[in-house]
Amino acid sequence: MTDYYQHETAIVDDGATIGADSRVWHFTHICAEAVIGKGVSLGQNVFVGNKVTIGDKCKIQNNVSVYDNVHLEAEVFCGPSMVFTNVYNPRSGVTRKDEYRDTLVKKGVTLGANCTIVCGITLGEYAFVGAGAVINKDVKPYALMVGVPAKQIGWMSEYGEQLNLPIKGEGSVICEHTGDQYQLKNDQLVKVSGK
Repeated sequence: MTDYYQHETAIVDDGATIGADSRVWHFTHICAEAVIGKGVSLGQNVFVGNKVTIGDKCKIQNNVSVYDNVHLEAEVFCGPSMVFTNVYNPRSGVTRKDEYRDTLVKKGVTLGANCTIVCGITLGEYAFVGAGAVINKDVKPYALMVGVPAKQIGWMSEYGEQLNLPIKGEGSVICEHTGDQYQLKNDQLVKVSGK
């Protein structure tokens, strides 16, 4: 008896670890060595590789493949059909399984629909990647990224609203939804008070 929901069409290989209250929907495949936290939602047609960790309360929408060497911390949102990679220079005729690059997605990050995350990078806490963007380098915590290749156009709160701050320089602002205060200094944003 499992303490998570698995749709009858989903495949969960023996050995996979899935936390309580998680939901595995239609036509999803989870490989044997995957480690998935509590309260995770895996939408229709999701693939989860062997060398993958997915933290508590992540939401992975339809048609997303989380390949080996991709690691999601807690509360990451992966929008529909967004893409992870794990080899930087793939060729069908060249085996490069020993060249997988780690990708780390920190707590609270949002990855918009159809965006692409090139392997070997880290996305900082609560970063927000717009739909269709291509991320090919590390992303600062709370950064709002859009475009191809992606560029930072602002800062986002943990609540998911754009903050009225310059991209560079200094400043502070209070989130109108939560009362949390954010401080921008040395081109880095931090939450200085709140929950």
